[in-house]
Amino acid sequence: MSFVFAIFQVMSKKFTRTIEDFACEHCGANILGNGYTNHCQACLWSKHVDKNPGDREESCLGMMEPVAGYKEGQRFMMNHRCLRCGFERRATLLPEDNFEAFIALSGEGL
Repeated sequence: MSFVFAIFQVMSKKFTRTIEDFACEHCGANILGNGYTNHCQACLWSKHVDKNPGDREESCLGMMEPVAGYKEGQRFMMNHRCLRCGFERRATLLPEDNFEAFIALSGEGL
């Protein structure tokens, strides 16, 4: 087995595509998941459910507040912080996300 293939196998195990719909526990919006959806498209809040993206193995289950919005290269990014345990995770803003909520989150920093 080549080194590159072995690294790919390890990396691919850190992401699990989980397609599921959910009701946002912050604003109540009904969200249709596509396997990459990790936050509410309306209010941008998330929930601490993953140890690795998509695995649903985190027991914390705290609400994750969007605390920062910024541009990284050509992508718009945001940081979420768990209100229960303080864990932070980055997320990419998706085309279907509420851009006005993102602008309010990022302030004048864009």
